[in-house]
Amino acid sequence: MRLAAISGGTLACAMGIGHFMQIGGGPDVTSAPVVSAQSVVEGAAIEAEVEKPDVTDAEAPDAAALAAPEAPRTEDMTLSEIELTSALPRPPASRGIPAPLPSPPLTRVALEDAPISDPPPEEPTPNFACEYDMQAETVAAAMVRLTLTVPCMTNERFTLHHNGMMFTGATDLSGTSEMLVPALSKKSVFIAAFANGEGAVANAEVTSLEYYDRVVVQWKGASGLQIHALEYGAGYEDEGHVWAEASRDMSVAARGNGGFLTRLGDPEMAEPLMAEVYTFPSGIAKRDGAVSIRVEAEVTRENCDRDVEAQAIDLAENGKLQAQDLVLSMPGCNAVGDYLVLKNLVEDLSIARN
Repeated sequence: MRLAAISGGTLACAMGIGHFMQIGGGPDVTSAPVVSAQSVVEGAAIEAEVEKPDVTDAEAPDAAALAAPEAPRTEDMTLSEIELTSALPRPPASRGIPAPLPSPPLTRVALEDAPISDPPPEEPTPNFACEYDMQAETVAAAMVRLTLTVPCMTNERFTLHHNGMMFTGATDLSGTSEMLVPALSKKSVFIAAFANGEGAVANAEVTSLEYYDRVVVQWKGASGLQIHALEYGAGYEDEGHVWAEASRDMSVAARGNGGFLTRLGDPEMAEPLMAEVYTFPSGIAKRDGAVSIRVEAEVTRENCDRDVEAQAIDLAENGKLQAQDLVLSMPGCNAVGDYLVLKNLVEDLSIARN
């Protein structure tokens, strides 16, 4: 009971002080009010009454004394050193007032720059389109120089088509390929087709074609096929024997001295389309005579004991093309190194000067 009574008196005093502090508005200890301690004395009287010990009648004070107890002395109390717990903490005076942060130096860069009158130009949008271009130029001996340019198709395989003749080519590191192709029509159309379905087209006017005869043999893969032209009764390995190992230059035909052979396609590719074209200047030849044209097939490890498909295209005197398909059954691999001679696959040429 003692602890409860003291706590109650202290609580009452604290509540009274707290109520005053809220109204007064600040912890100014020099102007603290003088508060009566009557409540504290009364609390002590209550405490004495609660803890009054048992006494005998002899020891009990008389009734008059109890009826008129001595009035307790009251003294004025001055409260000081009151701490306002709800106030914000302040640093101790020994730390001093922190110095303000320095202001960043002012710069005149932005003020000195010229004002922007026009917005900056927009960057051009990248063009991801790819241009396929092929140019054709007519040269001597009814030949056409083709220049294929496709910058986005570097080292890419394509197929060149011209009047039924087909062969495989490839672009280089810059997407370019140059070809020298025998024309098969006066109004020649050349088409370069890529595997993605895109391609390029070129046209050429070849007016000198009427002075030349041409024979084309084309195939796929390693067929071993070859054209051998024997001019003016020449035998094998004679001066007038024209084939892949003695193909001659087109300048010989342009001067009317004989024919030449053009091999088209890249044999290093997988399953390439290949073609050989023999050209003879029948219209401007300097000699009369005949040219025997033979198609031969060498038996190799790549073509032995299987069928070889080929096609022969003959450009007749009237400018029309005649095509003939061929399926050749090659002998067994024990015959590697032998040759098969295909006679009458194409007609011989008769040369008569006008």
